[in-house]
Amino acid sequence: MKDYLVKSLAYEDQLRIYAVDVSQTVQEAQKIHNTWSAATAALGRTIAATSMLSAASLKGKERMTVRIMGDGPAGAIVVDGNALGQIKGYLQNPQVHFPLKNKNKIDVKDAVGSKGFLSVTKDLGLKTPFTGQVPLVSGELGEDFTYYLAKSEQIPSAVGLSVVMDDNNSVKAAGGFMIQVLPKASNDVIKLLEKKLSTLPSLAELMSQNMSPEEIIFKFCGKENVKLLDKVPVSYSCDCSKERFAQSLSSIAPRDLETMIKEDHGAEAVCHFCGKKYYFSEDELKTLHLKQIN
Repeated sequence: MKDYLVKSLAYEDQLRIYAVDVSQTVQEAQKIHNTWSAATAALGRTIAATSMLSAASLKGKERMTVRIMGDGPAGAIVVDGNALGQIKGYLQNPQVHFPLKNKNKIDVKDAVGSKGFLSVTKDLGLKTPFTGQVPLVSGELGEDFTYYLAKSEQIPSAVGLSVVMDDNNSVKAAGGFMIQVLPKASNDVIKLLEKKLSTLPSLAELMSQNMSPEEIIFKFCGKENVKLLDKVPVSYSCDCSKERFAQSLSSIAPRDLETMIKEDHGAEAVCHFCGKKYYFSEDELKTLHLKQIN
C-alpha cells in the first residue's frame, strides 16, 4: 500500500488529528542517501513531521522547509514539503549508527544532538517567507516538534514520530501522529487525551502491528468519536532541474562564474535531495555570464 496521510477531527471538533504512514517515502530516502540506521530514523522522523505540518498549514503550491540543526553527528537535517504530500529531504552525515538501546530503540537523540534549533520556513507566495525557530528540547524530535507548535504557532499539541528498522537495516515502518487541541476543547477531553497518550502502547509498537493511520487515530479517540476529513497521498518527490541550477549559477558573483569558465571550463551541480547531477559546459557558463553583465 502506498504512503498516505489522514486528516480528522475528534470529539465534536475539539481535537484535530493527523496520522501518516511514510514507510515507502523513508525507504526511498534511505536508498537515495545510503543512510545508516540512526541517520535513517532521524531523517524519517523529520519527513513524517514535515508531511503533517505541511498538510496542516499549507495550500496549493505553498512550500515548507524544516531544518534541524543539532550538535550530534548527523549534522544538519533538511526536509522540504508541500500540501500535496510531496516530500524530499537530506541530512549532512548519512552514515550514522549506534547500538540499539532498550526495547531495540534507535538512539535518535544521540544522532541529532540535544543542543541546537529547529526552524520551519513557510513560503506562502508572499514577498518574504515566514520562519519560526525554537531551540531543541530533546533531540528525539517528537518533543521538539511539539515544543515548536506550542511556542512558535501557539497550538497546544502532541506529536509522535517513529521509524522501525529491520535487523538488516531496512525500514520496516515509519510514520507519526499530530494531535492539536482546538480552542473549544473541554478539560474533560484534554484529560481523556492525556490518559490515552500515557497508557497506549508506543507508536513504534502500533506501527509494528501494521496499523493504518486511520486505525491509529481510532486507537486514540475511538472510531465513534472521529470524523475523517481527507486522505492525502505522500511520496518522495524532487522537482530539481537544470533550469533551476542555471538560475542559482546566475545568482553567484560574476567573478566566481568567470573563474569556473577560465579554470574549470565547466561545472557540475549535484542536487542534495535526490543526488541527480547536472553538467554545464564552458559555453553554457559563458552564456550565463553574459546575461549577468548585460
